[in-house]
Amino acid sequence: MDNNFIEQLQNVLEEGQVSLQEPMERHTTFRAGGPADYFVRPKRRQIQPVVSLCRQYQVPWMVIGNGSNLLVGDKGVRGLVIELGRMAGISVEGDVVQAEAGALLSATARRAAEEGLTGMEFAAGIPGSIGGAVVMNAGAYGGEMCHIIKEATVLTKEGEEKSLSLPELELGYRKSCILKNQYIVLEARLQLSAGDKETVFQRMAELRDRRTEKQPLEYPSAGSTFKRPEGYFAGKLIQDSGLRGYQVGGAQVSEKHCGFVINKEKATAAEIRQLISDVQDRVEGQFGVRLEPEVKFTGEF
Repeated sequence: MDNNFIEQLQNVLEEGQVSLQEPMERHTTFRAGGPADYFVRPKRRQIQPVVSLCRQYQVPWMVIGNGSNLLVGDKGVRGLVIELGRMAGISVEGDVVQAEAGALLSATARRAAEEGLTGMEFAAGIPGSIGGAVVMNAGAYGGEMCHIIKEATVLTKEGEEKSLSLPELELGYRKSCILKNQYIVLEARLQLSAGDKETVFQRMAELRDRRTEKQPLEYPSAGSTFKRPEGYFAGKLIQDSGLRGYQVGGAQVSEKHCGFVINKEKATAAEIRQLISDVQDRVEGQFGVRLEPEVKFTGEF
């Protein structure tokens, strides 16, 4: 631990915003992972000074939202984790919703519905934040963020705020330009359409019921574990490989939906990662298809 770095962090931030050796199992939907050396929850105006300090002291850093697409190693994260949970503002002007990066997709979709706006129903059940959804072009039930994003405001690695249009974001299947350019998403403006409030809420309820029926929401997971392979469905390949219910320690291929790896019994990150690797090897051996994880691995395993 660098005491000078900690002191400078505490000068930039406020009491309660800095934690040391923070267990990352508290901040990921897998509910697994070791401690981060430094963990901060800044307000928007504090992000640039925090990143500048990291560069000054050569401390590696990473940004997380709701931790819904992340597996952190059991030995934790060396460096600093910036969690955007304090940046959760949502505002509406006409048919445009402006949401800060830390706002949950569920809360943003609900606010849109309350305003009688349609187009975001697909995202209501995705357990992520706006920032992560922009980075990964999150999608479900035929909808994707690229269908509704008007523009996003990012912080560049040089510390400047920049507005990116939809084409400039380079959104594709579970990808964007954000990571390769080392941007931090600050907020997004979503272009929706006027709709009937009751109809919008009804559609959200229908999708919620479908999720509850088909997905293992009662267990910690990162949602769909694998990207959709060209011409196939990951869950079907896993099921046809005889892996329904396959278990490594406390980690399991869900019996309810084979596309989900769940933390069934206090699994370690190493067990979850090993199970994912086993699934990849078995499916490739039987069908010649190498599944690519949607889950991002970080930290030391």
